Amino acid sequence: MITRTLPGLLLTGILLGAGASFAGLVVQACRAAAGPGPAAGLPALPPPSGVPPHSPAQSPPPDLLLRDLAFPVAGVTPSAVPDSFLDPRGARVHEAVDIPAARDTPVVAVDDGVAARLFKSRYGGTTLYQVDPSQRYCYYYAHLSRYARGLEEGQALRRGQVVGYVGTTGNAPPGTPHLHFAIFRIEGERGCFGGAPINPHPLLARSRPTTAP
Repeated sequence: MITRTLPGLLLTGILLGAGASFAGLVVQACRAAAGPGPAAGLPALPPPSGVPPHSPAQSPPPDLLLRDLAFPVAGVTPSAVPDSFLDPRGARVHEAVDIPAARDTPVVAVDDGVAARLFKSRYGGTTLYQVDPSQRYCYYYAHLSRYARGLEEGQALRRGQVVGYVGTTGNAPPGTPHLHFAIFRIEGERGCFGGAPINPHPLLARSRPTTAP
């Protein structure tokens, strides 16, 4: 099992003269950290063994506030999306925002980065983990109806690039298609799974609407 941080993995690969690319190292770390279990930040999902429950809501750090993140769902007015970050989900809190939209509405990458993991789980359904260029944050997209054609793990992503489509896979109610979107600060061995949650609502509320590609 890989237990180093993403920056550590990158440095180790360089020092050993490994041929793995940056994207490959990111994929390895996120796959090892996430494991085969359900995706993070979803209703009634217990933390991995030995990992304490998340702390209360975390405001976006200054470096994220300076980024001009794209709104992840095309055609939706950002100011119309409620802040559901602290809404109860069983014994846990949501730690994400839900963005309602018509089924198969395009979902875009909010930032540049790497498609670190394409993953299907009981709770999140068809999901995508994206690691940002600084390797400090993970963007999480869940309940997709499907991925964009040709999307692969390790692929470089550009801000505004279509990565999938709104759906109801996983435990989303069949009649309420939406994107479950979360941001996590990557923390050591936890990688993309179970990192410190960051409330994405203040970031998305200040973004501009995304037009359909």
